[in-house]
Amino acid sequence: MFRWFLVCLGFLGLILIRGLEDQIFYDPFLQFFKSADHSAVFPTFVWGKLIWSYIFRFSLNTFFSLWIVYFLFQNKEWVKQAFVLILLVFIIVFPIYLYCISDKFQFGYLFSFYIRRFVIQPLAVILIIPIFYYRKRVLKT
Repeated sequence: MFRWFLVCLGFLGLILIRGLEDQIFYDPFLQFFKSADHSAVFPTFVWGKLIWSYIFRFSLNTFFSLWIVYFLFQNKEWVKQAFVLILLVFIIVFPIYLYCISDKFQFGYLFSFYIRRFVIQPLAVILIIPIFYYRKRVLKT
């Protein structure tokens, strides 16, 4: 029972990151992507501050994602594997998103929008949990 409470705390942490994103993180693109008409003015920003803010957000999301994986499956090896998978996704997607920013999203608004999702949202954990759940079921049989 306490284990499920800790899993819920992990999800609450992820929800709080999303709910407080305006206050916690430097991201001038929040309003840009929230605009209903995709003709919003490309925001001015500071590269270093923006990159560190994304890395900080990634770190917080990763912490809570690994917290959830650990208390769901109670397997340290799987937590390490989840970390590697999450890190690989970030290492691949983050430079692509930075390129999209440097190109002022000329590569495509929707492409940039969805790449950004992988940078700022814990999407990898949404894929990892079912994979590990299936793995756990298979190992039991």
